[in-house]
Amino acid sequence: MTKTIQTEPLTAAAFAPFGEVLEATGTPDKIINQGMCDRFHDRAQLDFAEARAGISIFHAQPRSFPYTLDLVERHPDGSQAFLPMTEHPFLVIVATGPDATPRAFLTNGAQGINLHRGVWHGVLTPLHAPGLFAVVDRIGTTPNLEEHYFDVPWIVTGPVSAAVALES
Repeated sequence: MTKTIQTEPLTAAAFAPFGEVLEATGTPDKIINQGMCDRFHDRAQLDFAEARAGISIFHAQPRSFPYTLDLVERHPDGSQAFLPMTEHPFLVIVATGPDATPRAFLTNGAQGINLHRGVWHGVLTPLHAPGLFAVVDRIGTTPNLEEHYFDVPWIVTGPVSAAVALES
């Protein structure tokens, strides 16, 4: 048996149950730096239990479509923000629970995400090299990771435009 998920564009409304889309859209909250910089203020709800926020750099190997999703994970004690350090789109997979049908979102190359505390999600999935990301998450002394392996993996297919873009 094959289970398939089709990617969808990442939008703030579609992603709201799972976290925030981090992007510079709409009217800026403030103009700073002598009028030379738009500030889009406080765009993510960072949430850490009995720990502190830290910034790490992740260098992930690129993946391609069709992508086999056999694992989701969650961090019950902290939110997790992924900020790409390149202009390339990446794949974001989330689910309301380990047995729920996952959703697969494709960023537009100028978006980051913040996953709410406890949201089930796939692993970091860049689609181009280098897969460099700044990650803001919980730094603490207690474990903050739960994993769930699917009995039957999901196959994530990309949109036609993404497949063409990945080949070029």
